Amino acid sequence: MDRSTATGSSPPRGPRRADADHHGVAGNARLTAGLAAVLFVLLAAEGVTVLKVGTLLGAHVFIGMLLVPPVAVKIASTGYRFSRYYLGSPPYRRKGPPPPLLRLLGPVVVVSTVVLLASGVALLLVAPGQRAEMLLAHKASFVVWFGAMTLHVLGHLLETARLAPQDWLRRTRVEVRGARVRQWIIAASVAAGIPLGLALVGRVGTWLATSPPSH
Repeated sequence: MDRSTATGSSPPRGPRRADADHHGVAGNARLTAGLAAVLFVLLAAEGVTVLKVGTLLGAHVFIGMLLVPPVAVKIASTGYRFSRYYLGSPPYRRKGPPPPLLRLLGPVVVVSTVVLLASGVALLLVAPGQRAEMLLAHKASFVVWFGAMTLHVLGHLLETARLAPQDWLRRTRVEVRGARVRQWIIAASVAAGIPLGLALVGRVGTWLATSPPSH
């Protein structure tokens, strides 16, 4: 009988468990970076529509809806790392937390992003009399979000540039298990935004027709 079994204690961590821990932490980092790269491209496109939102409102709404599922998955992936670290998971403790400033910015980025997207959706769904409040929330959350997100992107830029391509390059794809699954998660998160975008774009005409003219 194994000594650990006889004493009732858990067996020591073997190489197989250590290998699984490595792939879990590395896989989470790759998924988060891959989603960040996708969001960077979509946000850049959304930024173009902001410059001429009056004429590009349809594109603004459609891209905004494309953002929703990848944002949700990225929050889940970063939240998983956060919870594993603070619950004392050894591999995540060994990886360590982000720098202090980025740790402080994290909740601000998450909350402002959720408010920004939710208020944007609400603008198309609420009654005309409630649009002023929603528009104020949308604009105010954008100001907070833009400042926090700028620092967030700069703080993670090098890490994202290094990790995001690794699941898509033949040489590095095989180094961490689950690359195909992560690819599908990223692709599915973007694809899931398409029907959302199409559904909300259909309301743009109604919104314009029932909104008071600007002065």
